[in-house]
Amino acid sequence: MNNDKSRKLYDLALKVIPGGVNSPVRAFKGVGGNPLFFKSGDGAYLTDVDGNRFIDYVGAWGPLILGHRHAKVIQALAAQLQLGLGFGASTEAELLLAQKICALVPSIEQVRLVTSGTEATMSAIRLARGYTRRDKIVKFEGCYHGHADGLLVKAGSGALTLGEPDSLGVPKAYTDLTHVLPYNDAEALQKYFAVSGDETACVIIEPIAGNMNCVLPLPGYLELLRELCSKHGSVLIFDEVMTGFRVGLGGAQAKYGITPDLTTLGKVIGGGLPVGAFGGKREIMELIAPKGGVYQAGTLSGSPLATAAGLTMLEEISRPGFYTDLEARTTSLMQGLQERADAAKVPFTTNMAGGMFGCFFTTEPKVSLFSQVMKCNVAHFQSYFHTMLNNGIYLAPSAYEAGFVSAAHGAQEINATLDAAEIAFSAIRA
Repeated sequence: MNNDKSRKLYDLALKVIPGGVNSPVRAFKGVGGNPLFFKSGDGAYLTDVDGNRFIDYVGAWGPLILGHRHAKVIQALAAQLQLGLGFGASTEAELLLAQKICALVPSIEQVRLVTSGTEATMSAIRLARGYTRRDKIVKFEGCYHGHADGLLVKAGSGALTLGEPDSLGVPKAYTDLTHVLPYNDAEALQKYFAVSGDETACVIIEPIAGNMNCVLPLPGYLELLRELCSKHGSVLIFDEVMTGFRVGLGGAQAKYGITPDLTTLGKVIGGGLPVGAFGGKREIMELIAPKGGVYQAGTLSGSPLATAAGLTMLEEISRPGFYTDLEARTTSLMQGLQERADAAKVPFTTNMAGGMFGCFFTTEPKVSLFSQVMKCNVAHFQSYFHTMLNNGIYLAPSAYEAGFVSAAHGAQEINATLDAAEIAFSAIRA
């Protein structure tokens, strides 16, 4: 595969951008080699600056559930462009998007739009602290909730790829208030709440972890978490920036029948444009300024472009059968990968929910714990990644990132991916 232009652009970027990238995982540190620079996307495909075409399983890290450049989303953006880019004031589209989110997500009675997932989680935690008048928070190993101070403790995603689960520049006083528990460990959860439950403002969790690859909750785990938070008066926050409208129409909370107190959203609700949101119980949300004493603000919140794209996206994915079809595509891909790995005698297993999936090079029959993720064969993943890339398949350049199937991935794309995987597994076995 020729990537001369990408290599030259990366060399130039290193001179003016720290690490040559504007988000760490893009740097290919977890897989080796130089990062690709992309020029265009269409449906299930990406094209880089060298003209290489790839079937895309990153989907801009989740939001492009309809695929790249979906016609109706493009039309909505074009119409808004004729009216203006932004006003720094309220618009009807903000109201319509808020109404749509409240109608689709079981736990959300009121919602505040922001501009990123990090801003959403940061604001939700501040709100939870204001509501409870407590300071301590709980997060889980391998769960990433953005790069706000106090949350970069045993974080997932890019932090794991770089081998730096903590960050310089974060005062110890912040992280002292953050208690980290192992994901899916019911005993550890019960022990923590027995000692510190009444001092805990909130628990924030990815109900399906997507930043240590894709790890699903064990049966009963989220139910226990809900029970303990209710018992001790702690706010339960579901970080559904990744899973919201990705694993089902109402997110992971609808899939598992759990009602959090607050929910953070992003990705899909902006149709691929920068956006985030946090919402939940009315009595909690009404503490946000200007009505309450918890301050949060954003000049670009509710961007007319983002709301136009998001409304169109939510309308499209709300049609009957959308998620049934999406899950069928993902199931076909996961089953096919497992069959080819087994045939090549490569230790391998998968997880999936809706259009979200994870691939693990491990002898474990199923991965449910952070410790299992960290024992996976990273060398095998690196070989797999580059062989797939050389055969026209673009995966996240990290062993700790989930993958995404879109509505644009059809039988042709799935079959081409499985053909490439057969070559990749054979290369590992060799």
